[in-house]
Amino acid sequence: MGQGDRRFRSGDQAQSEERAQLQQPRPALLSKGETERAIADFNQTLAINPQAGPALNNRALAYGQRGQHDRAIADYDEALRLNPKYYEAALNRAIAYREKGDFDRALTEFEHASTLHPRNAKHSFHLGFIWRARGELDRAIAEFDEALRRAPDSADALAYRGLTYEQKGDYERARADYRAAIAAPPRYLLTPKSQEMARVRLALLSGGNQRTPAPMTKEAAATPTTKAAPASERRIALVIGNGRYPGSAALANPANDARGVAAELRRVGFAVAEGIDLDRAGMQRVLGDFLRDAATAKVALLFYAGHGMQIDGRNYLVPVDAKLTPGSDPSADMTIVDTVLAGLGDQLRTNIVILDACRDNPLAPQVTAQAGASRSVVRSGLAPTSGLAAGAALGAGTVIAFATAPGQVALDGAGDNSPFSAALVRHLATPGLEIDRMFRLVRADVVAATGNRQVPWSNSSLLGEVYLAGAR
Repeated sequence: MGQGDRRFRSGDQAQSEERAQLQQPRPALLSKGETERAIADFNQTLAINPQAGPALNNRALAYGQRGQHDRAIADYDEALRLNPKYYEAALNRAIAYREKGDFDRALTEFEHASTLHPRNAKHSFHLGFIWRARGELDRAIAEFDEALRRAPDSADALAYRGLTYEQKGDYERARADYRAAIAAPPRYLLTPKSQEMARVRLALLSGGNQRTPAPMTKEAAATPTTKAAPASERRIALVIGNGRYPGSAALANPANDARGVAAELRRVGFAVAEGIDLDRAGMQRVLGDFLRDAATAKVALLFYAGHGMQIDGRNYLVPVDAKLTPGSDPSADMTIVDTVLAGLGDQLRTNIVILDACRDNPLAPQVTAQAGASRSVVRSGLAPTSGLAAGAALGAGTVIAFATAPGQVALDGAGDNSPFSAALVRHLATPGLEIDRMFRLVRADVVAATGNRQVPWSNSSLLGEVYLAGAR
């Protein structure tokens, strides 16, 4: 039976078949994010058989992972020309239009897909995604409800319905959905990351919903922000500079770096909260406020300057009061970057994380004593953040920029700013400068300023162009 000739039963049997389909793995290379190799394999298949519809569909998925939506749509079009009843290609074409931001065309394509196969859980989930992106939250919830009627244990539908309730301010229902998503079996419509996102969002909503404003400078209080802008337009930022560490661990420039970056972000229209020389409680407070606020933002940017630490391949940000006593848990003293990324896991938002936190760290011996000999503590340099591509094909994506390459030292600088932050401030507010090109210019400046001793590095799953100071 061909891809487009499947017959679908109704009732309990249809739900059982649908859940079985959700467990079928995607092509191995695609699931690993190895799009180049995947495309090469699908090209070989299509060279032998140009009418291989599944190969066209899977190559289109790979193009979608790379943000090449027009090329993906062309492959879906060809697959549907060969087999007009190919439901998977029709559904994926609708998703590709949604990823382009063409919501009207996406809705038309989803309607067409419905004529090929009565709506299933995946179909309803994506419609909920569109209505939420358009700000029609009640319609989004209705679609997530339908997805859960068909797949009651879908962690993705539960997590994203929880996000929608959180946007509406219905925190009780949001918490209930997050708890259910965390408890759900490993069966997903989107990505396993939705469960970690639900875990972090639940923690943010625990113990009441009162938001404590992040500390603001006098300049921030006097500067108009986009706080009241529609959710589809709001851009928020949290900027932290930690330098007042005890003794030899003190850093001269993070406060200056943070203030310089904050000023440029305000200049291009971000609502900015600042934190300077924060202790553990202060870090938790401002990060919690930032992650809660991100639920209704289009772009969320985090900049951190100060000491960072790599333990067992995970990255930590170090507050100024980190005790780091033997026998204690390092995560009790420091902030885990992965937790912040999970809290930013909403696929409708562009997330930008910039870490000038790879400076030579004299705290490492204390952490080594604290963590024990069985754990790997790196004195200087952070670990590369992996797994960004997984599930990114459903939204705007995330970019993480490091002041230097993984495992290498970033310089604090002899002037008022670190080489990385100085270059970032120089380019951040340049009109018409797309963010990937901006980071390339920053990299070139830093390499030149440090005589090749420091090479900034980034990891991106962005699926479209992002301009901090406006497009041309």
